[in-house]
Amino acid sequence: MFYLAIDILGTIAFAISGVLVAMEKKLDLFGVFIIAFVTAIGGGTLRDVLIGNTPVGWMRNHTYLLVVLGTVVFAIIFVNQLKYLRRTLFLFDTIGIGLFTMVGIEKGLMADLSPVMCVALGTMTACFGGVIRDILCNEIPVIFRKEIYATACILGGFCYFLFQKLPVEPTFVYVGAIVIIIMARVLAVKFKISLPNIYGK
Repeated sequence: MFYLAIDILGTIAFAISGVLVAMEKKLDLFGVFIIAFVTAIGGGTLRDVLIGNTPVGWMRNHTYLLVVLGTVVFAIIFVNQLKYLRRTLFLFDTIGIGLFTMVGIEKGLMADLSPVMCVALGTMTACFGGVIRDILCNEIPVIFRKEIYATACILGGFCYFLFQKLPVEPTFVYVGAIVIIIMARVLAVKFKISLPNIYGK
């Protein structure tokens, strides 16, 4: 139940980020839904295909479609209340990568993958919905820029496996890794921490 709740929350967070980007690009209603949908399920679809979990999750469980649809309607109705568009987009995108990284890691563990492969799977789950969203909206994906994005997912993923060795409840390990991912991205942006730029200034 806890795992499902995390998955649904991640879906909502990414769907909202997709809606915000689509509305910023002034897409029509169909376009807004498609961008929200691919943002929310793109990474999970790639993950399921890679581990042979087909048909992919959203095709077997219509809950995800309903969640995305409901989120799109909610975000459109309350878009004026979602002030500071860029800040709001950043917030939901960051929450989404934290939640979906752990969802991907759990899927990797279920498939009996090694910790390194689980972290890679979690990072793909978290990042590739946003990659598809940005490409469709004619933006350079955040993951390919110098911002700390995928790096935060990798950090949180490895912390998850380190925390498992501590004498604490599994739920706290799970939540702790999510918090680390979110805080790593927030602090990196706040203090302008980034990966080296190979092209110089």
